[in-house]
Amino acid sequence: MKKTISLLALLAGFSVAGAYAQEAKPVDTTPKLTFGQMMKQGDKLVFAPCRDRSYAMVEDISPDRGVGKALSMVGLDSGKKLYVELVGYIENGMLKASGLNMAHTEGRCQLPGGSEESWRAAGKEPGWLLAVGNEHVVLKRQGKPDVILPAAPVKAEGGVASYEVSKDNQKLSLRFEQGLCRDAVADSVFGWRATVTSNGQVLKGCAWQR
Repeated sequence: MKKTISLLALLAGFSVAGAYAQEAKPVDTTPKLTFGQMMKQGDKLVFAPCRDRSYAMVEDISPDRGVGKALSMVGLDSGKKLYVELVGYIENGMLKASGLNMAHTEGRCQLPGGSEESWRAAGKEPGWLLAVGNEHVVLKRQGKPDVILPAAPVKAEGGVASYEVSKDNQKLSLRFEQGLCRDAVADSVFGWRATVTSNGQVLKGCAWQR
């Protein structure tokens, strides 16, 4: 569902190829997930990808500039350095951001889920955490035993990702809808709203791709 972009490699490719190519190659505008840190300098957004020494300016091409508004919720405008996971592509050395996966004020880079994990979701009141892995889906809730069920592909269509599985006496379904989800306590914002139902108990929270 997702691809991770190496910004340093893409920028190097554009700069070298642009100098010597006889014909300009078409830009790949396929949205990809990229991980890094972001700061605001004046009216410019500066993105530094994880484990790269490069940086790029960011253009917010999301509907109604939703990415920039989401980052403002967690302190970008006040000078905070954010850890961000953006959906976008590179054009002329600029990262064009069309969507947000997550952002929070902890500036350190995090490791993506890779092949081991594809989604996470979490919420409060009661506190819960869900992880979708290759082999199992695990739901942890305060004061209750863990629910561990076999994994299956999460179906994604029209801004909605869904999954349902049952085994023995356990039934679990999840629905992730694209849209901003704010966790004010953790000073974080996510790109998906989560509804998880476990044996009739409905849990609400935020979700993000891994």
